[in-house]
Amino acid sequence: MTFWNMTKPDVLLIVLDTLRRDRLSGYGHRRETSPALDAFAARATIFDRAVSPAQWTIPAHASLFTGLYPGAHRLTEAGDRLSGAFPTLAEILRGEGYHTVGFCNNPLVGVLDNGLARGFERFFNYAGTVPNRPFDTGENRLARAFKTRFRRFARPIENRFAASDTLFRLSMNRLIVPLWTRLVNYKGSATRTVDDLIAYHRSYRAGGAARPLFTFVNLMGAHLPYHPPPEILNRIAPELRHDRQAADFVRRFNADAARWASPSVPPLEDWQREALIGYYDAEIAHQDADLGRLLRYLERSGALENTLMIILADHGEGHGDHDFFGHSFVVYQELVHVPLIIHYPNRFPPGKRIATAVSTRRVFHTVLEAAGIHPPLDEADPNADVAALTLANATNGQPDIEGGLAFAEAFPPRTFLNFIQHRSPALIERMRLSLVRRGIYDGAYKLAAVGGQIEALYDVAADPAENTNLAETRADLAAGLLDKLAAFAADHPRPDAAPLNDLDDSALDHLRGLGYVE
Repeated sequence: MTFWNMTKPDVLLIVLDTLRRDRLSGYGHRRETSPALDAFAARATIFDRAVSPAQWTIPAHASLFTGLYPGAHRLTEAGDRLSGAFPTLAEILRGEGYHTVGFCNNPLVGVLDNGLARGFERFFNYAGTVPNRPFDTGENRLARAFKTRFRRFARPIENRFAASDTLFRLSMNRLIVPLWTRLVNYKGSATRTVDDLIAYHRSYRAGGAARPLFTFVNLMGAHLPYHPPPEILNRIAPELRHDRQAADFVRRFNADAARWASPSVPPLEDWQREALIGYYDAEIAHQDADLGRLLRYLERSGALENTLMIILADHGEGHGDHDFFGHSFVVYQELVHVPLIIHYPNRFPPGKRIATAVSTRRVFHTVLEAAGIHPPLDEADPNADVAALTLANATNGQPDIEGGLAFAEAFPPRTFLNFIQHRSPALIERMRLSLVRRGIYDGAYKLAAVGGQIEALYDVAADPAENTNLAETRADLAAGLLDKLAAFAADHPRPDAAPLNDLDDSALDHLRGLGYVE
């Protein structure tokens, strides 16, 4: 059945946190990790060369929400806040009549007071000491009141861990890690999120709501620590079924959070790396089952008929590739080459695959253009030309406004840098961890630079795993790409070079000042 007729589409933005593109079966992985997503993608447009603007959660989400690269929006640290000078996607959509709601499992997005939740009328966190859900079934009024008060008490403490070097190092202790990863719902719950989202959607429409709906969802099942259900691990990686040595290694790795985002020193043995990959793949499959329930509901309910649905990853994950773990310091493929799937048949042809390199920051422009919204921005603003920057233009065969150029910026997170300074200070200089890394994609090639100098050149079309560095054999090409990257960097300086003053936090007051609403 069809729910409603509206000029503006509903928008559903799903971020599959820390999900490597090359570990999805729909993108060629040897294991069937994502059957539900693959089936849905077959009826959507698939972007084969989508590039995240950043290597980790906070700046990557800020780029999705503002349409800007990290050097422009400057939200690159856990203790920073997004300047009120940059209207978020939720703020703009709310000002244009959308009901805005978030279902978030990553505490860096939903718990920290960094401005990423700005503009949402309702925002539900499934991570943190006391998660908040839209439906408190089975709880009496006293229990709900206690949770609300305790949440107000706990949130400032949780934010302090992101801003304090001492508290952060304390939280990384091997005896402490198992406690906070379990007790504070570090990865949230994909199952509860999907249950609540379906129920919320039904309730919202059953009430006769006329406003279009913008829903943001963050699912964090692919993030460390890895605890996939045994039956899924057995199906995805049967060779690990009775491997006690591998299970013990993954358990120890889960408790050693310091290794989650550090260089691989010493390098893992092959069996250790394969164990982590097997458990990671099983976590993807576990999450895919929940995602499949949501996709089936949307299709059966008829909601997809008027919904722009975007599914992507904010970034990937390193498992010892290029001697790095986690997602803190580099711009290699395993971190910034991400899946991107868009379902909206009016503008995105089903079954089409796009080979052009595109930045996922353009999700911002894609949503606004589909909703017919053109923000009243100065012509010099990089977001001014929404119609030209929408990803829909990449599907019609016309030249892309960015000419196939896409950039990634890795500003090293201070929290992890400070931790490594205490634990293994020699690594910082040897692996140049304190320097900004950037990448540029141009046609088949990608240049990675560190501190403004060439780090590596790859033909990512022929060598997607970046095994062969062509910087010396193709020196002229590398130099030309470095010039383009330098020009980009000049417009996107290191964030702490010129700090911005934060403006009014009130979404509606801010939007009035910008002219979005009366």
